[in-house]
Amino acid sequence: MLALEVASRNAKESVETLRKRGAVPAVFYGPKEAATAISVDARKLEHLWKEAGETTIVTLTGVGDKKDTLIHDVQFHPVTGRLLHADFYVLEKGKKIRIKVPLVFEGQAPAEKSGHIIVKTLHEIEIEVAPAELPHSLPVNLAKLENVGDHIKAREIKFPASATLITGGDEIVVSVTEFKEEAAEITPAPETIILTEKSAETATLEGVGEEKKVEKKSEKKE
Repeated sequence: MLALEVASRNAKESVETLRKRGAVPAVFYGPKEAATAISVDARKLEHLWKEAGETTIVTLTGVGDKKDTLIHDVQFHPVTGRLLHADFYVLEKGKKIRIKVPLVFEGQAPAEKSGHIIVKTLHEIEIEVAPAELPHSLPVNLAKLENVGDHIKAREIKFPASATLITGGDEIVVSVTEFKEEAAEITPAPETIILTEKSAETATLEGVGEEKKVEKKSEKKE
């Protein structure tokens, strides 16, 4: 678990003033916690967000009792990328939490070395788990994918002892597809007519014959 010190936010202090002094406006709330406005050191929060993401428990200190939370939502500036606001969801003691955990694909599939394609269908799965056993991510070992058609289903992933799979157990996480080269499109060559000596001579005589016919017609007119 990670810890973060926060402070109660003065309702009279504007967001602009808060950010100018290096703090970020935030709020925490939960099933048994009223929404409470707080402020957090901007640098500490940015560092924490990179390490924790949305799947690591963060213990808030500085405002009443310690509170185990998850970073539920964050907002960033569209241009500078600076963190502007954060929501912390307070976990209820003794209750499991329902959350989507990212998958981390490890190793290399033998099928990939053979030139086949590895298709990753899911990148996160939903589970219900005790807060103390909440995983930051779940590993998926690709080493078992050897042949075309091999696959790994959601229920084959290793979970913490307290976890219950919410995502369909038969949903395919990753599979092997055969690599097929597309046949090159062949453009037909233009038709070429080859004249032999005889055919060329015939064509010439026919042309001469046509010329004579034209001459005879013109003589009759005269």
